[in-house]
Amino acid sequence: MAAAAALRAVKGVRMVAGGPSLAFTRSAFVAKRRNYDRPNWFGVGLAFSTTVALWALLFKQHNEDVMEYERRKKEAQHKCTGCS
Repeated sequence: MAAAAALRAVKGVRMVAGGPSLAFTRSAFVAKRRNYDRPNWFGVGLAFSTTVALWALLFKQHNEDVMEYERRKKEAQHKCTGCS
């Protein structure tokens, strides 16, 4: 019971103090209407260039994986006893 009373007292003090004002809690965000007539070309370019770069890395990695697979497959079919 004493803990509950202490919690109520702390909540009451916080209510009296007012807590953080709205000026400080919303200062990090700017709310404005989107302008669809003027797109954010930097953001669009960044998104598309990132996509292209990731696809290029994917194809490069895939080609390297296929070459490694073919090399290992060829190595497994090699039956020479003098190589080992």
